[in-house]
Formats: sequence, C-alpha cells, structure tokens
Amino acid sequence: MDYSRIAPMMTHLWAPMAAVTSAWQGKYNAQIAVAISAASIVPGKPRVAIKIQKRNLTHDLIYKSDGFAINFLSTDQLDLISAFGLVSGRDTEKLSHVPYRLGPSGSPVLKSCWGYMDCRVVNALDGGDLTCFLGDVLEGDTLGETGDQPGHDKGPLWWRDAQRQLPPELIDEWNQKIAQEREFSAESMDNIDFTPWTSRS
Repeated sequence: MDYSRIAPMMTHLWAPMAAVTSAWQGKYNAQIAVAISAASIVPGKPRVAIKIQKRNLTHDLIYKSDGFAINFLSTDQLDLISAFGLVSGRDTEKLSHVPYRLGPSGSPVLKSCWGYMDCRVVNALDGGDLTCFLGDVLEGDTLGETGDQPGHDKGPLWWRDAQRQLPPELIDEWNQKIAQEREFSAESMDNIDFTPWTSRS
C-alpha cells in the first residue's frame, strides 16, 4: 500500500498533545501520549481510549494500577514536550519539578494544564507493540480557554503548532526518537496476545 495516499487522513486522527500519567507503588511517571480518542457517546458515562507503547514505563504503571490521567497541554507548555517525551522515567523523576495532585485513580493530575481526565481502566486490547487502554472517566475539568473566545488563544496544544515553535535541534531529537519507536513497532506489532484482559487491582 502507498502510505502517502492515506497520510493526509492519518494526520487528522491525532489528538491534542497530552501527558498521560500513572502511578504504582510510589512510582509516578508521565509521557507524551501516542493517541487518545473519545470512546463513549453517553454524556453521563464518559470513556476514553489511549494507546501506550509497551516499552514505556507509563505502560507498566497503567497495566499494574488500572489507572491513568490524561493531562492536555496548553499552548504555553512547550517545555513539557521535551521533559515528558524525550527522556525515560526509568532514568529520571519526570514529575519532580512539576506541581501535581493525585486524582481518584491514584494518578498524578497536573495542576497547570489545559484540562484533564482521571480514569480507571475497564478493559485493554493488546496491539503487539502497544496496548489500547479503555478507561472510565472518574473526574475531569477544562481549566484553560476553549480557544473559541475572541482575544483568547491559550487553548490546547497541537503537534502541528508545536513544531513551528520548538527549536530545530529539539525537533531533530524528537524525530530520531520516533524513528527508533517505529523500528520497535515494525518488529513487534504483529505479536498480539489474545488473552482476555483482567483487572490487576
């Protein structure tokens, strides 16, 4: 298949940039999300789905704790892309200089972000290289501007906008990291475990 034929559509499937956080036995971590989507049309029962690569520490924390929080970054939080997306939580405490509180799931909720949703995992789907976690939203709030008020531009941060503002050397580092992730995914995405998911908590 010629990927270029569907590339314009694929670019529209990515969500705003978000830090997915989780915690397990005193270990806290955050990472820039691969993909997020709404998973319910019932307002009283909101659900979301996130896709997290298995090599990431956050994946292990979510898998063991059954909880995660999605913290949508605002347009003035470009610095968190590097802090959460280019280093491993196995090597550093990513949240040591970022104010947060613990949500109902036990996951860190950033005190400064565009908005958040704290979630409890209700099911998971193995994708070989990643896991798709389905979560019930336990708590959430929109903290920043919605982006549609005249004179306000502090809305959610999108990758297409971040790329225009980040320094070229950081973009290069990001692209190198993505190239490594693609190599891992290409080798492992067909190794799907069809064992039904069960709650760990």
